[in-house]
Amino acid sequence: MRIIAGDYKGRRLIMPPDNNVRPTTEKVKEAIFSMIQFDLDDALCIDVFAGIGNLGLEALSRGARFCYFCDSSRQSLELVRQNVEMCRAEEYSALIQGDYSKTIASIPEQADIIFLDPPYKKGLMLDCFEKIRENERLADEGIIVAEHGEREILANEISGYRKIKEKKYGSIVVSIYA
Repeated sequence: MRIIAGDYKGRRLIMPPDNNVRPTTEKVKEAIFSMIQFDLDDALCIDVFAGIGNLGLEALSRGARFCYFCDSSRQSLELVRQNVEMCRAEEYSALIQGDYSKTIASIPEQADIIFLDPPYKKGLMLDCFEKIRENERLADEGIIVAEHGEREILANEISGYRKIKEKKYGSIVVSIYA
């Protein structure tokens, strides 16, 4: 797994020693960033289920100004910390450990881009949207990038956010809401 483009291009990310984390594949990541390329410049991002920091670091590499990396797993956040250090992105990053509902609530500002890639088949996606709405975490012109399995069908409107794009890549679907 590597950073595809931008300032950190080519850097290989440290991966977990087991299969407890499912990082976004390079093919899907490339597709996501093609879809949101015009939203990245100077964006504030939140990577809610950060895993290894794959999406947030790609966003920083491509021009985002700051990213909050959130995860409930201490092991995952340690990998994020190592990957942030390897990219020398410490001053553009904050790591928050805890449950997604608490981490979303704890962020002190609105984001331009929120990445949601919760564990599949756990039914967390809709609650994530609700927590983002309740805590007013998405800026007026912001977007939510939701990565989910093909069997999890997301409605055209969730918690007041409207689906503006959706693409399928094998068994993975990327839905973008505004």
